[in-house]
Amino acid sequence: MTDNGGAPRLPQSPTLEGLEQRWSQKWQEEGTYAFDRSRDRADVYAIDTPPPTVSGSLHMGHVFSYTHTDLIARYQRMRGRAVFYPIGWDDNGLPTERRVQNLFGVSCDPSLPYDPSFAPPAKPDPKRPMPISRPNFVELCTRQTAQDERGYESLWRRLGLSYDWSYQYTTVGEAARATSQRAFLRNLARGEAYSAEAPSLWDVTFRTAVAQAELDDREIDGAYHRIIFTDADTGQPIEVDTTRPELLPACVALVYHPSDARYNDPAIVGRTALTPVFGATVPVYPHPLADPEKGTGLVMVCTFGDLADVTWWRDLRLGTRVVIGRDGRLLADPPSGVDASAYAEVAGLPVVAARTRVVAQLRHAQRLVGEPRPIRHPVKFYEKGDRPLEIVSSRQWYIRNGGRDDDLREALLAAGRQLSWVPVHMRHRYEHWVAGLTGDWLISRQRFFGVPFPVWYRLDSSGEPDYENPLLPAEDDLPVDPSSDAPPGYPQAQRGQPGGFIGDPDVMDTWATSSLTPQIVGGWERDPDLFSRVFPFALRPQAHEIIRTWLFATVVRSRFEHGSLPWQTADISGWVVTKDREKYSKSKDNATLGPDGLIDRYGADALRYWAACGRPGVDTALDEGQLKVGRRLATKLLNASRFVLGLESSTMDGRAAVEQLDRAMLAQLSGVVGQATAAFEAYDHTGALSLTEGFFWEFCDDYIELVKERAYGETPPGHSARAALATALAVQLRLFAPFLPYVTEEVWSWWRDGSIHRCPWPTTEELATDGDPAVLAWTATALRGVRREKSARSLSMRADVGMAKILAPRPVLAHLEAAAADLRSAGRIARLELTPGDSELTVVCTF
Repeated sequence: MTDNGGAPRLPQSPTLEGLEQRWSQKWQEEGTYAFDRSRDRADVYAIDTPPPTVSGSLHMGHVFSYTHTDLIARYQRMRGRAVFYPIGWDDNGLPTERRVQNLFGVSCDPSLPYDPSFAPPAKPDPKRPMPISRPNFVELCTRQTAQDERGYESLWRRLGLSYDWSYQYTTVGEAARATSQRAFLRNLARGEAYSAEAPSLWDVTFRTAVAQAELDDREIDGAYHRIIFTDADTGQPIEVDTTRPELLPACVALVYHPSDARYNDPAIVGRTALTPVFGATVPVYPHPLADPEKGTGLVMVCTFGDLADVTWWRDLRLGTRVVIGRDGRLLADPPSGVDASAYAEVAGLPVVAARTRVVAQLRHAQRLVGEPRPIRHPVKFYEKGDRPLEIVSSRQWYIRNGGRDDDLREALLAAGRQLSWVPVHMRHRYEHWVAGLTGDWLISRQRFFGVPFPVWYRLDSSGEPDYENPLLPAEDDLPVDPSSDAPPGYPQAQRGQPGGFIGDPDVMDTWATSSLTPQIVGGWERDPDLFSRVFPFALRPQAHEIIRTWLFATVVRSRFEHGSLPWQTADISGWVVTKDREKYSKSKDNATLGPDGLIDRYGADALRYWAACGRPGVDTALDEGQLKVGRRLATKLLNASRFVLGLESSTMDGRAAVEQLDRAMLAQLSGVVGQATAAFEAYDHTGALSLTEGFFWEFCDDYIELVKERAYGETPPGHSARAALATALAVQLRLFAPFLPYVTEEVWSWWRDGSIHRCPWPTTEELATDGDPAVLAWTATALRGVRREKSARSLSMRADVGMAKILAPRPVLAHLEAAAADLRSAGRIARLELTPGDSELTVVCTF
């Protein structure tokens, strides 16, 4: 903190306008926030910054949570740490594909050849998309995400986020692809990753498998249909309730609870029934998951209607009758044992239309009891989808996550307990998720713009792939794309030929890549020196709704590869909500107040102030009133600083402050520094801001007013006031610097060299600690009493007071006596009378 070599360079009319552009450019030019990778590991504070999804624009929810992280980064930098603070963009996955499809009116058809001269339709029609090749589609995604990322970067720079932009990355960049593929190959080699042909949740709109972490239960309208099966031996009717009559041709069994008295006759076990209309034979079995209180107590098991069907199918070792295809329509051919003529009436129909047709068939066959009974019931959706999920059998890639391994589950629960959580109660969300896992993590997606699996398969003489013995690349060859690269030892001409090979067509789920952000940005296996300095990271900041996905998945991958946690602390942010407590989001189209417009209106520091007022883990409303308070605070900081620095011979040396009132103020500020520091160390940025702001307004309204006249004097008391004012200003600017980086940098530049953001965080040693804060507190109270007297008589605050009589207990009067001269001057009091009294401080003025 060196002087700039002369008197402060004060503007005639300080203003907040233009600060963002001027200072953000200078910070970039001067490398103000560059990470010093020469520092020892113990001095490094590394942040695993969330890469925001690139699918349009950023909203105030992003501003809120990303500002919280920046507050910590700026604080740690001022504490002398080498802050590793990178930024990335999550540009692969369904959100990006959906945006490109809608924006350009195209759809991806992998069977089409690449067209080097392709141009998007002049008039895109998302309802009738133009099919294009996978390479053309990926090119569009790459081009659009690059454009969106430039917009994201512009906003983040404007907001003053102190990233080291030289460590910028994307989740489909070469480094991310190589890292993701390397980690997958090692998971595969250790048996942590595997492929399997199994029933999986399927989104028929996006035509991809969906993981458990991406599910969303939504209430929808439905209906119970009571249908009549027939006992194959006795011909007796068997009534069963179902909400999905269209799955009758997929029925493979009926189940009931073992304790259900209606069906627990041993003679029933092993009996068979005939499905109505479709005439298939199905066994009847007991199973503890059947609910005897629901419907008739008998449940139709289909392959597959829901996750319970999958459980029954596995437990009872049932056969399969698959009827729903990946496009959400019933397959063209009937499954075995099903009447072909009846099935022909529903073949090729979408699910809803097939339901209507099957109900008509049941009614015609007199196999429907009464009319369907309307209900509201929860149905599983993909979190980004708008149609109920189906369950289809497909080959997918999985990573073990404890869902089927109790020992691994317990190890991951223990890892969650070792992690430091902010706020603490967020750990329960992690534990609830891990304890409730029902299967391994499905990481493959049947999509196009993402990190491909580095896997090929040999084709036998008849062209069938050998899935059990995949062909794999060497790590030195990564990244690879099996859709265009050939495996080692095979020429391209053998692609798709008997005796040749095919590439795995799938890409990794976006979380399978994002779960490796510490490795991607830390240079794992790419820059060992950097990785040794930053891993494990100090901090993972993120939102609470992705504890189950991003946070948990990162813990899983780090444990497998490194045997450790990926970071020491998880700082969890809340949501920004509307006045109706609804989350702001792009998908809900309620983010109407955009960050750029609000910065135009109030300034970046005001947005940061609003964000900083939200505590970790707590949902916060977007309040323009609070933005106005933030702007008023920044403006006041400009004006108060100009006053202090406009005084002659301002010295930033608290030792020169010798008057009791001055030392009282510095002692009070010393307490604020200690408490604000403790708050930041506990990741309580809101508490640190509240302490700093509270003191600042008292400093302006009380202390400055009390010493203003004395500060102009060329006397020892005047020198004391100026030293105290300058010292307090330097400390407060640094306390405010993480929150209001632009206005604090502006003021700092008026009288100090270098950036305030590279200055040391203030300490109590800089301030007088032998003063008595009560002197300032009681003197300020007395001054407010004098002002009230003037206001009651509608007088100007500059009106003279003939006599002011103050009654108060003797200890209070002793404090007032220490600052009596300043009180008389500030209150324009001709005669001040301090009188002992038993009550609280009372002021009576005579004019």
